[in-house]
Amino acid sequence: MTDDSQRQTAAAAHADIRQGEGVMRDELNVGDLAYDTRKGALGVVMDMDAAAEPVRFSLRPPGGGVEWDVHGAHVRRATVADQLRPALAEVNARSREGTTWG
Repeated sequence: MTDDSQRQTAAAAHADIRQGEGVMRDELNVGDLAYDTRKGALGVVMDMDAAAEPVRFSLRPPGGGVEWDVHGAHVRRATVADQLRPALAEVNARSREGTTWG
């Protein structure tokens, strides 16, 4: 493989990654659970400004609270692990304190 073809292949792969990220952001709708990678927080999509450059999302904690705005590059659909992380942290804290269920 020549240097030119390697560069073209790398550029095509990078374009596919960018396109994939854009598709994922486009799939987020109001009411969906999203994960803010910059803040490390789970949030419900309350609003999005797809016309803005860059795309911006307004998220709110799932249990309610103050909304925050985040750049679209730092938002992705929440995974099951993202959703379980806060509950697991609470269970771990209880076990360290000796608190039992019930």
